[in-house]
Amino acid sequence: MRSEATRGGETIVGGQVLYMALELSERSWQMLFASPAAGRRRERGVPARDLAKLLEETAAAKRRLGLSPHARVVSCYEAGRDGFWLDRALKANGIDNLVVDSSSIEVARRARRAKTDRVDLVKLMGLLLRYAGGEKKVWSVVRVPEEGAEDVR
Repeated sequence: MRSEATRGGETIVGGQVLYMALELSERSWQMLFASPAAGRRRERGVPARDLAKLLEETAAAKRRLGLSPHARVVSCYEAGRDGFWLDRALKANGIDNLVVDSSSIEVARRARRAKTDRVDLVKLMGLLLRYAGGEKKVWSVVRVPEEGAEDVR
């Protein structure tokens, strides 16, 4: 049986969603893809600021995880050095993106913890899935300024 959901006037085939968490660094970007429908994950890396490669990997993740090429993509990354151009580029390519305030992400204060890109990716993905599931207070989403306002800063 094929079900359809609508969101903002667009049709999402079968309610399929691909979730993508991004860890942005100066030289490379790490991506973790997840599909609750497939019950699997896929991790990839691309050179920093290579939007074309990021979009290629997103399409490859849809194929690999058995999703439709038209499946909705929801992504997130922590606000930081790259500014907000990436948010605008992702949205221009049909990806629903959230820019997250890094200081709002919960961490264990008493316990020592490892700090690696992979650990951060897994943490972001878990929080993204919780946020998409309805827990809106899991983090603070940054309001992305218009391009002109960002240039003035």
